[in-house]
Amino acid sequence: MAITSVSVIIPCFNQGHFLDESLQSVISQTYSNWECIIVNDGSSDDTKAIAELWTKKDKRIKYLYQDNQGLSSARNLGISNAIGEFILPLDADDKIGKNYLELACYEFQQNEDLKVVYCEAKKFGDTNELWNLPEFSLYNLSRKNMIFCSALFRKKDWIAIGGFDVNMAHGWEDWEFWISMLKKGGLVKKIESVQFYYRVKGQSMLKAMDAEKIKKTEEYLSIKHADFFVEHLGSFNSLLREKEQLKKSYEEKFKSEKFIINAFLKKLLGFTLFKKIK
Repeated sequence: MAITSVSVIIPCFNQGHFLDESLQSVISQTYSNWECIIVNDGSSDDTKAIAELWTKKDKRIKYLYQDNQGLSSARNLGISNAIGEFILPLDADDKIGKNYLELACYEFQQNEDLKVVYCEAKKFGDTNELWNLPEFSLYNLSRKNMIFCSALFRKKDWIAIGGFDVNMAHGWEDWEFWISMLKKGGLVKKIESVQFYYRVKGQSMLKAMDAEKIKKTEEYLSIKHADFFVEHLGSFNSLLREKEQLKKSYEEKFKSEKFIINAFLKKLLGFTLFKKIK
C-alpha cells in the first residue's frame, strides 16, 4: 500500500482532562504515517501542560495556541499548519479505533473519487451503545447530518471550500462543512467497522443551543446553502402541498371532527426540516 500522510487535528478548549485518552487512541494507530496537531483554543485549564508532555513523548505530536475563537477557527488553524494530504478532525473528548487511519487510507487508495471516508461509531461515557446513523445520501444530508466531525477528507478539498465556517459559532459546523464539500459532487464511503467513539456527557456545545441559537443557525444555514436545500427538498415541498390538500378534503367532509383530523394528520405527515444528530 502506498504511503499516505494523515494529519489528526485536535482542538481543545478546557478539556485537558480528556486529552490523554484522545491522544492515546492516536498513538495506538496501526497506521504510522501521521502527525497530530493539538490546538489550544484559549483554555484556562491544564491543556497546555498536558499537550506539551505529549509532544515530548512523540515527535509527531505538535502543539499550537490561539486566543479563544471557537471550534471552527481552532480546526482551521490546525489544518492550515498540517502537512498531511488527508485530514482527520478529532475532538479532545472523543477517541478513534486503532485501525481507523489504516482502513480509511486504504479506501481512498481504492477509489480516487472518494471525498469523505467515515465509519461506524459507538457512544461512550454517560451511555454505552452503538450510534445508529442514517445512510448517507445528499437528500438525507439536506434533512440532517449523518457524518460526525471525525471523518477523513483531503486538505485540498478543505482549501477549496474555504475551511470550516467560523460563523457557525453555536454548533452544526460539521453539518455545514459536509454540505459545502459534497453538494457539488464526490463520493462518500462508510467503513463497516466501529472506529469512532463519541463521548456523551452532561454538558456539550450542542446541548447548550437554546431556541434562539437554533433559529439563527437554521436561518444562516438555509440562506448560505439555499441552492442545496431547494434542489434536494423538492419532495418536502410536495409533501406539504399534499398535506394541505388532504387536510382541506377531510375538513370539508368531517367539519365536526376538525381537531381530531388535524391531530391525526400532524402525526401521520409530520416532517422536521432541520434536525441535527449529536
